[in-house]
Amino acid sequence: MLGIMAYILLSFVPIINAQAQTALLEYMQGRMGVLEDRIAQWHDHSSRYSSELRDFKNQVLKLLENIEKERDSLRNEMENTNIRVDRLEREVDYIETQNPAPPCVDIDEKLTELHNAKKKKNEKYAKLTDCSDTISQVNAMKILKRFGSTSGLWTKDPIENPEKVYVFDGTGNDTVYVYPRMKEFTLFSTTRKAAKIKLPFPWIGTGHVVYGGNLYYIRQGDEFQVIKFNLANKTVVDSAVLQIEEQVPVYGLSTFNYIDIVADEEGLWVIYATKENEKNICLAKLDPSSLGIEQMWDTPCPIENAESAFVVCGSLYVVYNTKLPSRSRIQCVFDVSGTISSENVPIVYFPKRYGSHSSMKYNPREKQIYAWDDGYQIIYKLSMKPREDLY
Repeated sequence: MLGIMAYILLSFVPIINAQAQTALLEYMQGRMGVLEDRIAQWHDHSSRYSSELRDFKNQVLKLLENIEKERDSLRNEMENTNIRVDRLEREVDYIETQNPAPPCVDIDEKLTELHNAKKKKNEKYAKLTDCSDTISQVNAMKILKRFGSTSGLWTKDPIENPEKVYVFDGTGNDTVYVYPRMKEFTLFSTTRKAAKIKLPFPWIGTGHVVYGGNLYYIRQGDEFQVIKFNLANKTVVDSAVLQIEEQVPVYGLSTFNYIDIVADEEGLWVIYATKENEKNICLAKLDPSSLGIEQMWDTPCPIENAESAFVVCGSLYVVYNTKLPSRSRIQCVFDVSGTISSENVPIVYFPKRYGSHSSMKYNPREKQIYAWDDGYQIIYKLSMKPREDLY
């Protein structure tokens, strides 16, 4: 039986081998066809890439050629420009030889003003008015309200619109509150009844003054610049950097003030201090029209423990206090005309109040001082007497 089965299998072997060979040939032919298709696709892609590369090369060559042309054109233009500049410089040189440049008149004028101011330093002052009063005492004190920051300034214009109240909140700001009358400022705790004036530059300190329809204030910045600002049309009329070198705080107890502009019967004054005379306060007469310094004085009034100051009839009154606030007092008087001195004037005390004065502005029209004391707005009524009574 086993022999029969072996015979049958051996008879089928040739048949199986023939079928396997046929299948193998068909498989190989199929794979070769796929490979030929892929080779044909690669050839097409290669031809297309070669064509695109040739086109790109031609474009680049064309761009390089155009750039070379533009470079040549720019080089020609530069050469022509250099020729024209050389010609223009020769013409300018010829014109300058025929017409010499004028001298620097503006600089010379400023130097002359500074020289004249130093030359007039500490000379007696020729008074413009017949004002001859001096302060005898503080007759009354009126506390109006508490408004804003602990430091600030409020004042009136003694020349134009004397009823308006101008309020400067803080030692650095750019918005001025304007009340039409004292009544509106006193009755209302908010600023809704006030007109707001936005200044072009922020101020520094509390040394500002409203005089003749203009605001004179110190601009905040690297230099202490005086700005003259017209309150009616809201424009800057003029500005100037005062010819004062190496400034220091003018009041020992109010170190935020480097320049204090004040008004009296004679006009505008500037209270300041310098390193050259760092122990005492200095005074200068300011021209309200040109903002130029007309005359300067070194006063004997010390900076230490000074709180504020103001000018009345050409006399500087310096107010002193202590670091732990007590009663403020006028302890030093300097008269620019030389008619009175501190030895002849008794010490004038202010009533005890809340803290320390950040500003004290004398109003020559009303003979009153508008003071800012630790956020409270106070009016001091002054009692005056002739200077002759001191002797």
